[in-house]
Amino acid sequence: MSEHVFFVDDEPGVRGVVRKTLERAGLDVNCFSCARDCLVRLATDRCDLLITDVKMPEKDGIELLSEVKELLPWLPVLVVTGFGDVPMAVRALKAGAEDFIEKPLDRDVFLEKVRTLLAAHAAQNALLDHSLTRTEMKILFHILDGRNNREIANLLHRSPRTIEVHRRHLMQKMNASNVVELLRRAADMRLFDFHSLPTQARPS
Repeated sequence: MSEHVFFVDDEPGVRGVVRKTLERAGLDVNCFSCARDCLVRLATDRCDLLITDVKMPEKDGIELLSEVKELLPWLPVLVVTGFGDVPMAVRALKAGAEDFIEKPLDRDVFLEKVRTLLAAHAAQNALLDHSLTRTEMKILFHILDGRNNREIANLLHRSPRTIEVHRRHLMQKMNASNVVELLRRAADMRLFDFHSLPTQARPS
């Protein structure tokens, strides 16, 4: 399965070059001209890496980064800065970016950073997957099926209180504060296909 990269830049020419570069590397790419459009798609579509320019009209890359870290704290973000803009790069790292790269983009350096971040993201998901107990995995899939704690307790022949404890541990391990984040995290880990969910079950 191809990895999905979102790229945000208000310059059409830059978007075109980056799209071709990443697609030739075998990646699925969605390009956006503004932060707002990217955030709308992040609410529904899987993304394995977000790459964003910093200087954009309306909402800049640092603001986008901050909102993404609230929405999807596990998603790696690569920030593109202007040549020699060290203070901006420092701000990006403090806001949660995994790395930054300067314009003009060097194709080989750019692809190396992209591959490194995607590999680290995949490894993190695999590690998390293995850290879940068998009971937690069962509970996760029951949650994905839309069942509440009492229904899960009946199916697993456990008390609702026991299910609640397992569920709390599961949420902590998945770095999710609510069911919507849990669904997105599970989709990121490819434990299920987000688009296979009934429309009414998807986060709005």
